[in-house]
Amino acid sequence: MENTYKENNFDTIMKGRRSIRNYDPTVKISREEMEQIINDTVKAPSSVNMQPWRFTVVESDEGKEALAPLVRFNKVQNETSAAMIVIFGDLNSFEHAEKIYGTAVEQNLMPPEVKERQLEALSPLFEQMSTEDKKEMAIIDGALAAMNLMLVARAYGYDTNPIGGFEREKIAEALDMDKERYYPVMIVSIGKANEEGYPSYRLPATDITNWK
Repeated sequence: MENTYKENNFDTIMKGRRSIRNYDPTVKISREEMEQIINDTVKAPSSVNMQPWRFTVVESDEGKEALAPLVRFNKVQNETSAAMIVIFGDLNSFEHAEKIYGTAVEQNLMPPEVKERQLEALSPLFEQMSTEDKKEMAIIDGALAAMNLMLVARAYGYDTNPIGGFEREKIAEALDMDKERYYPVMIVSIGKANEEGYPSYRLPATDITNWK
């Protein structure tokens, strides 16, 4: 499927983004288009390109029912959005290292010797990495993917809302995910806005930047 961008101006995409909580419930997103949105989303960077993000697209009535008691004060997004995209971090993401680097070599994106050097250096590091360190990596990389997702959604003509207020300890099992392996990072609701959303004030660079 070719990209179905409705907006290509980055200034419009970035500055026009709003956190939308109420969506048009009649607007759905096809699986084909959602897959393309995710394929664009994962152009985001990640730690040593391990791409630990995993997406569960909750779009069915049954799926949203499972989410309903877990999203706290975000029920309107759950009820009206085309989907709630739950972003998890795979704490065993290094299992995919051979595929990621091997495919990069096959596609002439990486020299074979670089692949071997990377795997040799990273294998012991990931073996020794604590669960907390893996969670921290998952949060950083998952947040990068979430921001990319929100901008990509705007390009496709949809709106989003990042959600951090949910029952973090319960959501993996509710969605049939292994809670020991998949750490919940964020939920992003997506759909067609049923409201304009509010612009918001941002502190200027002079207030938040130090120069050395």
